[in-house]
Amino acid sequence: MIYDISQPVFESTAYPGDPEPKKKLLASLENGDDCNLSAFSMCAHNGTHVDAPLHFLNGGKGVGAVALEKFVGPAYVGTVRCDVGEREARALLQAAQNAHPGAQRRILIRGDATVTEEAAAVFAAAGIDLIGVESQSVGPEDAPAAVHLALLSAEVVLLEGIRLDAVPDGAYMLNCAPLNLGDCDGAPCRAILMDL
Repeated sequence: MIYDISQPVFESTAYPGDPEPKKKLLASLENGDDCNLSAFSMCAHNGTHVDAPLHFLNGGKGVGAVALEKFVGPAYVGTVRCDVGEREARALLQAAQNAHPGAQRRILIRGDATVTEEAAAVFAAAGIDLIGVESQSVGPEDAPAAVHLALLSAEVVLLEGIRLDAVPDGAYMLNCAPLNLGDCDGAPCRAILMDL
Protein backbone atom coordinates (compact mmCIF):
# COMPACT_ATOMS: atom_id res chain seq x y z
CA MET A 1 0.00 0.00 0.00
CA ILE A 2 1.13 3.57 -0.70
CA TYR A 3 0.19 6.39 1.68
CA ASP A 4 0.29 9.99 0.48
CA ILE A 5 1.30 11.97 3.58
CA SER A 6 1.41 15.36 1.85
CA GLN A 7 -0.92 18.31 2.11
CA PRO A 8 -2.45 19.54 -1.16
CA VAL A 9 -0.39 22.69 -1.76
CA PHE A 10 -3.21 25.16 -2.36
CA GLU A 11 -5.19 23.87 0.63
CA SER A 12 -2.19 23.75 2.94
CA THR A 13 -1.62 25.44 6.25
CA ALA A 14 0.99 28.19 6.11
CA TYR A 15 3.31 28.94 9.02
CA PRO A 16 2.15 32.18 10.71
CA GLY A 17 3.59 35.12 8.77
CA ASP A 18 4.53 33.07 5.67
CA PRO A 19 2.74 33.90 2.41
CA GLU A 20 -0.06 31.57 1.33
CA PRO A 21 0.52 29.59 -1.88
CA LYS A 22 -1.29 31.06 -4.90
CA LYS A 23 -2.19 29.69 -8.32
CA LYS A 24 -2.93 31.68 -11.48
CA LEU A 25 -4.40 30.28 -14.71
CA LEU A 26 -2.39 31.66 -17.64
CA ALA A 27 -4.16 29.79 -20.44
CA SER A 28 -7.35 27.75 -20.62
CA LEU A 29 -8.80 25.31 -23.14
CA GLU A 30 -12.26 26.52 -22.13
CA ASN A 31 -11.26 30.04 -23.22
CA GLY A 32 -10.01 28.81 -26.61
CA ASP A 33 -6.32 28.61 -25.73
CA ASP A 34 -4.16 25.75 -27.06
CA CYS A 35 -3.67 24.27 -23.60
CA ASN A 36 -4.25 24.73 -19.90
CA LEU A 37 -1.30 26.51 -18.30
CA SER A 38 -0.86 27.49 -14.68
CA ALA A 39 1.67 29.53 -12.73
CA PHE A 40 2.07 29.52 -8.98
CA SER A 41 3.89 31.31 -6.22
CA MET A 42 4.68 29.95 -2.79
CA CYS A 43 7.10 30.04 0.10
CA ALA A 44 9.63 27.19 0.15
CA HIS A 45 8.12 26.20 3.52
CA ASN A 46 4.41 26.06 2.56
CA GLY A 47 2.54 22.80 3.01
CA THR A 48 4.55 19.58 3.21
CA HIS A 49 8.19 20.57 2.86
CA VAL A 50 11.73 19.90 3.99
CA ASP A 51 14.10 22.25 5.78
CA ALA A 52 17.75 22.24 4.72
CA PRO A 53 20.55 23.32 7.09
CA LEU A 54 20.69 26.74 5.39
CA HIS A 55 17.25 27.52 6.86
CA PHE A 56 18.86 28.38 10.22
CA LEU A 57 22.62 28.12 9.58
CA ASN A 58 24.62 30.70 7.63
CA GLY A 59 26.79 28.70 5.27
CA GLY A 60 24.70 25.56 5.79
CA LYS A 61 23.80 23.32 2.88
CA GLY A 62 20.99 24.36 0.59
CA VAL A 63 18.33 21.80 -0.27
CA GLY A 64 20.04 20.85 -3.55
CA ALA A 65 23.23 19.87 -1.71
CA VAL A 66 21.58 17.51 0.79
CA ALA A 67 22.18 13.84 -0.08
CA LEU A 68 19.07 12.21 -1.53
CA GLU A 69 19.64 9.19 0.73
CA LYS A 70 18.40 11.29 3.65
CA PHE A 71 14.97 11.61 2.02
CA VAL A 72 14.51 8.02 0.83
CA GLY A 73 14.70 4.86 2.93
CA PRO A 74 13.16 2.95 5.82
CA ALA A 75 11.28 5.12 8.32
CA TYR A 76 9.27 4.69 11.48
CA VAL A 77 5.88 6.26 12.24
CA GLY A 78 5.16 6.63 15.94
CA THR A 79 2.36 8.37 17.81
CA VAL A 80 3.22 10.82 20.57
CA ARG A 81 0.43 12.64 22.40
CA CYS A 82 2.59 15.16 24.26
CA ASP A 83 5.69 17.23 23.73
CA VAL A 84 8.55 14.98 22.66
CA GLY A 85 11.10 15.00 25.45
CA GLU A 86 14.23 12.93 25.99
CA ARG A 87 12.27 9.87 27.16
CA GLU A 88 9.88 9.95 24.17
CA ALA A 89 12.76 10.45 21.73
CA ARG A 90 14.62 7.42 23.09
CA ALA A 91 11.41 5.35 23.01
CA LEU A 92 10.78 6.29 19.35
CA LEU A 93 14.33 5.34 18.37
CA GLN A 94 14.06 2.00 20.17
CA ALA A 95 10.65 1.20 18.68
CA ALA A 96 11.97 2.06 15.21
CA GLN A 97 15.03 -0.15 15.64
CA ASN A 98 12.83 -3.03 16.80
CA ALA A 99 10.40 -2.55 13.88
CA HIS A 100 12.82 -2.75 10.95
CA PRO A 101 16.58 -2.44 10.29
CA GLY A 102 17.37 1.16 9.43
CA ALA A 103 13.95 2.56 10.36
CA GLN A 104 15.52 4.52 13.24
CA ARG A 105 17.29 6.73 10.62
CA ARG A 106 13.99 8.47 9.74
CA ILE A 107 11.46 9.18 12.49
CA LEU A 108 7.96 10.47 11.68
CA ILE A 109 5.92 11.69 14.64
CA ARG A 110 2.14 11.45 14.48
CA GLY A 111 0.12 13.78 16.67
CA ASP A 112 0.10 17.33 17.90
CA ALA A 113 3.61 16.97 19.26
CA THR A 114 6.40 19.51 19.53
CA VAL A 115 10.01 18.37 19.59
CA THR A 116 11.82 19.83 22.61
CA GLU A 117 15.48 20.83 22.81
CA GLU A 118 16.14 17.72 24.92
CA ALA A 119 14.63 15.45 22.26
CA ALA A 120 16.48 17.30 19.50
CA ALA A 121 19.75 16.60 21.33
CA VAL A 122 18.89 12.86 21.51
CA PHE A 123 18.01 12.69 17.80
CA ALA A 124 21.12 14.65 16.81
CA ALA A 125 23.38 12.45 18.95
CA ALA A 126 21.82 9.33 17.41
CA GLY A 127 22.89 10.56 13.95
CA ILE A 128 19.47 10.15 12.36
CA ASP A 129 18.88 11.37 8.81
CA LEU A 130 15.42 12.89 9.13
CA ILE A 131 12.66 13.77 11.54
CA GLY A 132 9.12 14.49 10.38
CA VAL A 133 6.22 16.18 12.16
CA GLU A 134 2.62 17.02 11.34
CA SER A 135 2.94 20.66 12.42
CA GLN A 136 4.46 23.36 10.21
CA SER A 137 7.45 23.58 12.56
CA VAL A 138 9.42 20.84 14.28
CA GLY A 139 10.03 23.09 17.29
CA PRO A 140 7.71 25.32 19.30
CA GLU A 141 5.90 27.72 16.97
CA ASP A 142 6.64 30.71 19.21
CA ALA A 143 10.38 29.90 19.53
CA PRO A 144 11.52 27.45 16.83
CA ALA A 145 15.19 28.45 16.55
CA ALA A 146 16.83 26.29 19.25
CA VAL A 147 15.31 22.99 18.06
CA HIS A 148 15.99 23.80 14.41
CA LEU A 149 19.60 24.71 15.19
CA ALA A 150 20.21 21.54 17.19
CA LEU A 151 18.90 19.31 14.41
CA LEU A 152 20.05 21.17 11.31
CA SER A 153 23.58 21.67 12.67
CA ALA A 154 23.75 17.86 12.95
CA GLU A 155 22.50 17.68 9.32
CA VAL A 156 19.19 16.11 10.36
CA VAL A 157 16.69 16.94 7.61
CA LEU A 158 13.36 18.29 8.84
CA LEU A 159 10.16 17.14 7.14
CA GLU A 160 7.31 19.38 8.24
CA GLY A 161 3.59 19.53 7.52
CA ILE A 162 3.05 15.81 6.91
CA ARG A 163 -0.31 14.09 7.43
CA LEU A 164 -0.22 10.72 9.20
CA ASP A 165 -3.84 10.23 10.35
CA ALA A 166 -4.39 7.31 7.91
CA VAL A 167 -1.04 5.61 8.62
CA PRO A 168 -0.75 3.01 11.41
CA ASP A 169 2.32 3.13 13.62
CA GLY A 170 5.14 1.01 12.25
CA ALA A 171 7.96 0.82 9.71
CA TYR A 172 7.62 1.93 6.08
CA MET A 173 9.68 2.98 3.08
CA LEU A 174 9.70 6.80 2.90
CA ASN A 175 10.23 8.96 -0.17
CA CYS A 176 10.09 12.69 0.43
CA ALA A 177 12.63 13.89 -2.14
CA PRO A 178 12.22 17.67 -2.46
CA LEU A 179 12.23 19.80 -5.57
CA ASN A 180 15.83 20.61 -6.41
CA LEU A 181 15.77 24.33 -5.63
CA GLY A 182 19.56 24.54 -5.46
CA ASP A 183 20.75 26.78 -2.67
CA CYS A 184 17.27 27.43 -1.21
CA ASP A 185 16.78 26.89 2.52
CA GLY A 186 13.97 24.39 1.96
CA ALA A 187 11.63 22.99 -0.67
CA PRO A 188 8.18 21.48 -1.08
CA CYS A 189 7.96 17.72 -1.55
CA ARG A 190 5.42 14.99 -2.27
CA ALA A 191 5.96 12.72 0.72
CA ILE A 192 4.82 9.12 0.46
CA LEU A 193 5.11 6.01 2.63
CA MET A 194 5.05 2.48 1.23
CA ASP A 195 4.53 -0.77 3.07
CA LEU A 196 7.78 -2.69 3.43
